[in-house]
Amino acid sequence: MRRRSTPVPRDAVHHPVFARFYARLSVTADLKGCLLYTIRDSSGRVIEIGAGNGLNFAHYPGAVSEVVAIEPERSLRQLAAGAALRAEVPVDVVPGTAEALPVKSEAFDAAVASLVLCTVRDLPRALAEIKRVLRPGGELRFFEHTLAPGRALAAAQRAADRTLWPLLFGGCHTARDTVAAIEDAGFELGVYRRFRIPDSGVQLPSSPCVLGVARRSGVVDRSAEAG
Repeated sequence: MRRRSTPVPRDAVHHPVFARFYARLSVTADLKGCLLYTIRDSSGRVIEIGAGNGLNFAHYPGAVSEVVAIEPERSLRQLAAGAALRAEVPVDVVPGTAEALPVKSEAFDAAVASLVLCTVRDLPRALAEIKRVLRPGGELRFFEHTLAPGRALAAAQRAADRTLWPLLFGGCHTARDTVAAIEDAGFELGVYRRFRIPDSGVQLPSSPCVLGVARRSGVVDRSAEAG
């Protein structure tokens, strides 16, 4: 019998002020281009983790047969539901958290994570869940904040994470080493690149980013199943 994820409350995450801020920020040129990069060339069944306001929905290619969009924040989920109605591919917007995805194991060809792994409460558990729901050989496409390579900015990130930053920005933790966490979860890293937003001028704790693809091993992982 396959393991079933534990149901979570519909409003396990509620950041209405940040939701309004993110809905406006996500359409800026810098973020939009990176968000759309994560979904290009995707196909088959896709699960989008932390779908936000549904900005990606209108841009999924026709090769995508279905998108299951997980969004725990009520205000963003409502915006995403409206965007789903306008999408050219079938999109089902579902409440849930990354640590307990309400879907079957090995059910998806690709998973999309855009600016969400920085916000989850338990990153290893969230990545284990993403791995569980991907078929062997399935792709994790990610655009995330990450730990800065320089000591000064990394120290500023850690200080921000310990103080007001997560409270102000929907639980965001900027000092997570995203690439290392993905590797530790057992994914095979593909092509990825590190960059900053903005690429010049004043650097914020959220400026260091990483964009890339990782794959679940083609070997079936029976530990994802429970008796």
